[in-house]
Amino acid sequence: MITVIGSINMDLVARTERLPRAGETVAGRTFANSAGGKGANQALAAKLSGSCVSMVGAIGDDSFAAGALGVLRTASVDLTSVKTVPSVTGTAIILVDGSGENMITVIAGANDLVAKDMVDDALAEMAAGDLLMLQMEIPADTIEHALKEARARGIVSVLNTAPFTTDVPRLAGLADIVISNETEFDLLAGLTTSGKELRLDALMRLHEQRGQIFVLTLGAEGAIAIKDGEIIQADSLKIDPVDTVGAGDTFCGYLVGGLEQGFDIRTALQRAAAAGSIACLSAGAQTAIPMVAAVEAALAAT
Repeated sequence: MITVIGSINMDLVARTERLPRAGETVAGRTFANSAGGKGANQALAAKLSGSCVSMVGAIGDDSFAAGALGVLRTASVDLTSVKTVPSVTGTAIILVDGSGENMITVIAGANDLVAKDMVDDALAEMAAGDLLMLQMEIPADTIEHALKEARARGIVSVLNTAPFTTDVPRLAGLADIVISNETEFDLLAGLTTSGKELRLDALMRLHEQRGQIFVLTLGAEGAIAIKDGEIIQADSLKIDPVDTVGAGDTFCGYLVGGLEQGFDIRTALQRAAAAGSIACLSAGAQTAIPMVAAVEAALAAT
């Protein structure tokens, strides 16, 4: 079983030929609403990977609430633990340029009201060995409480360090598995100069110090993980990206889904890298997350 405690948003996506500079206005090409939020995205990805998934979070009492849950409901993610609170539903304002790169501003809204009692209710339904997924779009004290309680109960905790905040270095040490992109990992490891060898050294150092599994996503270059002193690498698929918005969340959900389904870390990492690549071929966040059959077919083709 996988339980995701995290954000639920409505994404407002504008597409333009290029991203604006500070103080600049550029003409947009299209606009669309779509369900998002890192927590909801990762829950959907884990579900589409083939796992049983429960979502824990909050939506507002506004017109965005139903749409924010629509795709999760269609996919049969368990929404029993999603509460409606007196606030606005979380909102992300996303700009995507002609090459698929993006800029995002997030308004937390109801996500700021995901509280410790919601964590306690969720963990009471979990057993030792189940997986708990968290990201950094809900209050830090709620995340800390969840990580500590999970450890006490023998639940395997996974923290995605996005978006990176000043709380991440403290909270990351409480998780069993830490997933970061290159920028986040450099901040977590205290690297002031980027580079593959420096990151590999830092990855090994943190792993030796803490004994945790670390996973580093590398965009078009795939992903790297370290477990039991071994560095494992998976390649991304060779693609021409349309939209990179949901790639990281797709990777996270598929990785945890693979682990929950009993795949070894190498196989789970490769499936996650492939799923993240496929997510770049379609617009949007949740709408771009692939079904597991598409991921398996892509891996078989390579």
